[in-house]
Amino acid sequence: MSRGDCVAMEPRAVGVSKQDIREQIWDHMESQNLADFPRPVHHRIPNFKGSYLACQNIKDLDVFARTQEVKVDPDKPLEGVRLLALQSKKTLLVPTPRLRTGLFNKITPPPGATKDILRKCATSQGVRNCSVPIGLDSRVLVDLVVVGSVAVSEKGWRIGKGEGYADLEYAMMVSMGAVSNETPVVTIVHDCQVVDIPEELLEEHDITVDYILTPTRVIATDCKRPQPMGITWSKISRKMMEKIPVLRSLRAREQQAGKDVTLQGERQHLPEPGRQQAVPLSAGRRPLDTPGPEANSMEATVGSPPGEGAPLAADVYVGNLPRDARNSNSRRRASESSLPCPLPVRPAVGTALQTGARTAGNRPTGAGRGRSWILTPPLKLLCPAMPDAHPSLRRRD
Repeated sequence: MSRGDCVAMEPRAVGVSKQDIREQIWDHMESQNLADFPRPVHHRIPNFKGSYLACQNIKDLDVFARTQEVKVDPDKPLEGVRLLALQSKKTLLVPTPRLRTGLFNKITPPPGATKDILRKCATSQGVRNCSVPIGLDSRVLVDLVVVGSVAVSEKGWRIGKGEGYADLEYAMMVSMGAVSNETPVVTIVHDCQVVDIPEELLEEHDITVDYILTPTRVIATDCKRPQPMGITWSKISRKMMEKIPVLRSLRAREQQAGKDVTLQGERQHLPEPGRQQAVPLSAGRRPLDTPGPEANSMEATVGSPPGEGAPLAADVYVGNLPRDARNSNSRRRASESSLPCPLPVRPAVGTALQTGARTAGNRPTGAGRGRSWILTPPLKLLCPAMPDAHPSLRRRD
């Protein structure tokens, strides 16, 4: 996920944006020498002097005392919370960096681990070396979520570093049933990071926080804004899907459950009221995690964008034909539609009939790729380039 892309799509309030607030916080922490390793803190969840003290305040929260499973982000200023969770023998779940290899890692200290060993387990190196991956099918019920922030308001509004991972991790946990709207969310920040944030900057996928812990304060926000109800697929790009394999698995599950999983920039494939669909959804798009066919493969999907199997031939979809329609019936139905010339057709899948030039291997040639035409009912002709098309054909852009 590109930080620049995410920032460019963020909303603005009057005279201020989320990125403006981030830059002010980062600049102030560096100029006032409040930042701690790693530096500079720009484009990070900033670590700060006193972060360990701020983390100790979580022991005063009843929600921490009651929790059995806690999810803590891998950011450096949250290291103290990860250590406290291990020392308290709680199940500690840490998201994999940038979600490249999955969603969670469960930290598993060696038997009889000393405090020094637990301290190492709480570091980023310990997350890599002393953990086991947790799959989507694991029965996980997170009692408490701890996230890092760049800025946060006393009302509970939160701004991250601009890449959206904390919001996406929470949405994924909702999708797999690991959290609910009642699961408390805590953040650890320096006092200077508690600022006013216009509510107009918030989006539906933004998580809010219930408790803010600083080196000097424990703030209960009493935030009433609902948390995200799951993954907002329209905010997910194809590039993100390629980089985050677990997203592809979740999308396949939600698609199977009948949910709208249209991605950013995709056309929503929903039937028009009172109109028969020529191509079922399952035929029009291959699941993203299925490898695409070769460029000259007969499996190329009609109407697929680049990378999903480019259309190589014209497909004629004849309305109201039974699934067992024979070639003779197809020719007769095509001739009745007043086409200017007979079309060489053969049954394909269901009521789909392919036409176009053929090679010796009985595959369609590449002639006609890249344009779409619609034939008035009952026929639909997809993807030929026909310069002398019949007037009943019109280009579909």
